[in-house]
Amino acid sequence: MTDKLRSDWDPQSEAVLRDQRAAYDNMREQCPVAYNEAMQWSLFRHRDLTRVLHDHDTFSSVVSRHLSIPNGMDPPEHTVYRHIIEPYFAPARMEAFEPSCREVITELINDIPAHGGVELMADIAQPFAVRVQCAFLGWPPGLHDPLVQWARKNTEATRAGDRTAMADIARKLETLVVDMLEVRRQAGAKPGDDITADLMHEEVWGRPLDHEEMTSILRNWTVGEIGTISAAIGILVHYLAKHIEVQTRLREQPSRLPEAIDEILRIHGPLVANRRITTCPVEIGGRKIGAGERISLNWISANRDGDVFDSPDSFRLDRDPTENLLYGAGIHVCPGAPLARMELLAVMEALFEHTEWIEPVAGKPAINAVYPASGFSSLPLRFRTA
Repeated sequence: MTDKLRSDWDPQSEAVLRDQRAAYDNMREQCPVAYNEAMQWSLFRHRDLTRVLHDHDTFSSVVSRHLSIPNGMDPPEHTVYRHIIEPYFAPARMEAFEPSCREVITELINDIPAHGGVELMADIAQPFAVRVQCAFLGWPPGLHDPLVQWARKNTEATRAGDRTAMADIARKLETLVVDMLEVRRQAGAKPGDDITADLMHEEVWGRPLDHEEMTSILRNWTVGEIGTISAAIGILVHYLAKHIEVQTRLREQPSRLPEAIDEILRIHGPLVANRRITTCPVEIGGRKIGAGERISLNWISANRDGDVFDSPDSFRLDRDPTENLLYGAGIHVCPGAPLARMELLAVMEALFEHTEWIEPVAGKPAINAVYPASGFSSLPLRFRTA
């Protein structure tokens, strides 16, 4: 029997949209396993997310009728496709791609007037995420603006719950990807030309990847990277602008940036949630959940759980990094984490190299992003350049 008598919360309420972190913190303490008619179940405690992440037999990742490689798969399919994908994020590839990341962020910073104001999301975070991902995949610069617009419309449609618009937007991205694959095919693309060409020559189950599989992988890399990387950049730079002591410390000790980035993004996560679906009846936190019901894993709340992270709002570099769920855990831990970490480090090191100080703009407050996004939709800052 499923324990769902009423909605415990409204994820689209004004209070939640005004301050997602505060709202999720409150849910974790007051109703850590919550039901809502639209979303069904949401989990907010670290221990409950960890349980789900390590039990893929009970909590399936196959939550959509659309193919999603590999994050929307369970073993054994997940294992096979993951084996194909992981080498694209190997250390040698990251090392080779790092100069391109630094070139992109340096160009964007150089376009900011000395001692001038910057709208960080529109001027740096979003353009960087799009340009870098296109460079990584070998896609032409002409796609930069269309992808920015695509990402914006996708977020708006998801927030509105407009399934017709979401389907139309997904088809447009799929058409874009298929067209690029066809151009490469007609040109006789070879392994080594770019990552997209490499993917065209991968095999699974003894055959080449088909259009649907390649489109799913490329869509996942594009959608996932653009949104989360731009959100993460905004969160990181905003935190340093607001916490002068942390900015000073990291400028003096830039070698601490890698763990500092993960810690800041634990405090304010760039990704709100991922989904699972139950394969059998299960009880979590005293709530009975039936088979075939949707579960939302709230990353932001779990990474601020005081039962795991003492003084969770405090910036500390002595925490156990294995408890941080920034990139997930278990077999579905994010395969693109090495790329994300490299990109974010390149951004922060470039900002420190090319600025003397980063500070808020008086009278122009940051505007929070709202679900399904995290971070900021607008972030006015001032760079004092070196």
